[in-house]
Amino acid sequence: MFPAWAVELLPRDWPVQASLSGRIDLESYLSDGAPPGLLFADDELLFNPRVSLFADVHLGSHWYAFAQARFDRGFDPGLNAGGKGRIDEYLLRWTPFDTPVVNVQAGKFATVFGNWVQRHLAWDNPFITAPLAYENVLIMTDRTAPGGAGGFLGRRSRTDTKGSWLPVIWGPSYATGASVFGRIERFDYAFEIKNASLSSRPTAWRADEVGFNAPTYSGRLGFRPDAAWNLGISGSTGAYMIADSPALPGGSERDDFQQSTLGLDASYAHGHLQLWSEVILSRFEVPNVGNADSLSYFIEAKYKLTESLFAALRWNQQFFDTVPNGAGGSATWESRILRIDTAVGYRFNRSLQLKLQYSYGHENSPAENAEHLLATQLTWRF
Repeated sequence: MFPAWAVELLPRDWPVQASLSGRIDLESYLSDGAPPGLLFADDELLFNPRVSLFADVHLGSHWYAFAQARFDRGFDPGLNAGGKGRIDEYLLRWTPFDTPVVNVQAGKFATVFGNWVQRHLAWDNPFITAPLAYENVLIMTDRTAPGGAGGFLGRRSRTDTKGSWLPVIWGPSYATGASVFGRIERFDYAFEIKNASLSSRPTAWRADEVGFNAPTYSGRLGFRPDAAWNLGISGSTGAYMIADSPALPGGSERDDFQQSTLGLDASYAHGHLQLWSEVILSRFEVPNVGNADSLSYFIEAKYKLTESLFAALRWNQQFFDTVPNGAGGSATWESRILRIDTAVGYRFNRSLQLKLQYSYGHENSPAENAEHLLATQLTWRF
């Protein structure tokens, strides 16, 4: 019922079962310029310690509660200069039947979109960083609207402004809401309603920061043809602007500007080899500009060399369509980017793991973003 390393808090013969487990991550990042992705640092070297606590509670076989608390320098490395604690996830789940055909849950939890989020935690992710679509910051803003196409396109030459700009999907997207999910023979399904879009920043995930007046709807349908394969299609649509703004066109509201996203995913596992892939199409309706479309994909492989040692390789690319340039023509609204992630990991035992990652990224842009990233991560589960 609980992970082998978890501490059970109540006797096993009680109708309520509770356990507490945790994880300590010690991470370091070294880049040759402005750190890529969702790394918030002024220097080329960033050290990021993190303590995570997980509480699991089962009430019989039909009710389950979960919470995740973290103590670190921000949800994303370096986001806050000093240490800070918070609750990232909490949920209450009801399973009305003795089989997992239907589950209903409410709270603050990871999105159902795609297949990367299901393995985003440090112990399950072969890499230290996320795929490109889940962390590459674009020139899209959620607090202010561009005055026109010229100002919007002018951002392309700037170094990433991570305090204002958004990725296609912000990591696991722990927004607040409710979901229903389950499995029927070879088919999986999951649908959710959340208070914020897939691209929304962590501060928007709390219901007291962004309410439900313009919710986001997401879902995934999966098919398992056999034990090796898992195929899925995901979709999401919802307002990505955080609040109504005076900068929005007259008479419009934030619900008038949607982010719509479609994803295809596949995974395969056989012997020592695991493969994952996603293709993600996303459209932002940009005030005073029009539709801004992008296509992202990644292909990821992990191979278990020995019982303890594994290697991983991930190929990521992101492409962008054109928008009107305000002068009668059009221009690509972002610079296409290629990134190659490589990693090796070693599990000393069931509780201790070390990973090393090197990433090379190339962006067709004059912006001075880093091309090289070296990262390390030591994880201890308790």
